[in-house]
Amino acid sequence: MYAIETENLTKKFDSLTAVDHINLKVNEGEIFGLLGPNGAGKTTAISILTTMKKPSSGKAFVNEKNVVDEADSVRKNIGIVFQDFSLDEELTAYENLDMHAAMYGIPREKRKERIEEVIEIVELKDRLHDLVKTFSGGMRRRLEIARGILHMPKVLFLDEPTIGLDPQTRKHIWEYIKSLQKKNKTTIILTTHYMDEADEMCGRIAIMDYGKIIAVDTSENLKNSLGGDVIILESENNEELEKELSKLKWVEKTELRNGRIYLQVKVGEKRIPQIMKCAKEREIEIESVNLHKPTLDDVFLHYTGRRIREETASGKESMRIRRKAWGRK
Repeated sequence: MYAIETENLTKKFDSLTAVDHINLKVNEGEIFGLLGPNGAGKTTAISILTTMKKPSSGKAFVNEKNVVDEADSVRKNIGIVFQDFSLDEELTAYENLDMHAAMYGIPREKRKERIEEVIEIVELKDRLHDLVKTFSGGMRRRLEIARGILHMPKVLFLDEPTIGLDPQTRKHIWEYIKSLQKKNKTTIILTTHYMDEADEMCGRIAIMDYGKIIAVDTSENLKNSLGGDVIILESENNEELEKELSKLKWVEKTELRNGRIYLQVKVGEKRIPQIMKCAKEREIEIESVNLHKPTLDDVFLHYTGRRIREETASGKESMRIRRKAWGRK
């Protein structure tokens, strides 16, 4: 059984194809990431899986329930933390949680116990009866996570959960999310355009761009698919050194570019002393050496031809897509 499964899932808005025939299978208890720039289709995909929008074509199942035909059953077993804050600022943390618990039919006699449990998880017990408008951005995000897990969902959707937060708060949020998954075996679907977040959090990652799934695998396997580390050298005689290094069995690829030698190797930190020895034996002085290990940004560049930072959708276009995805005017 898969927690999430899609079959050629597609969503079009007029001439825009926001989600383009995606096929995914997410295991139960997995933290699964959708990585891509703003406008890639991540939020639209989430909006379909959470029954907020109907697909134009294809199928999607959450806990084996069809998101269109069995939408009510899907909603009962999912939690959502939206990209934008959605708490009532004029209510206290307790009142926000209590209202959510009532909406999900948690019996009154169990609400207080459950609220105290989730508020302890996100370390906001001492602010439980304070107005949300007095909370910092990080505290609000933690409260939204508490609200998302209040009814003990089988699948938790987190849409850019740490966007706009400082690095320290982001890491705290990561810890809360991982502890939830470990404690409750909750399946977590995380959308992000932060590569370090995807690297740190996700068991597997789907790279998404222009509404399509470009690649799916673990972070390590995606980076290994590029062929290894890159060592960048500058020497007093690049041409001769490049020729000699290309003869070494463990050098997979060499290239001269912009006055530098680029070597593709496995476990680059172990090869640098051997490179220095080779150069010394040939009396070639190496002026600089730099080891570059593949990142998810390199993976994105490899599969799309551009870096993830080069967001193709303008701010206005991204906002338009997000508003359509969540059905807002």
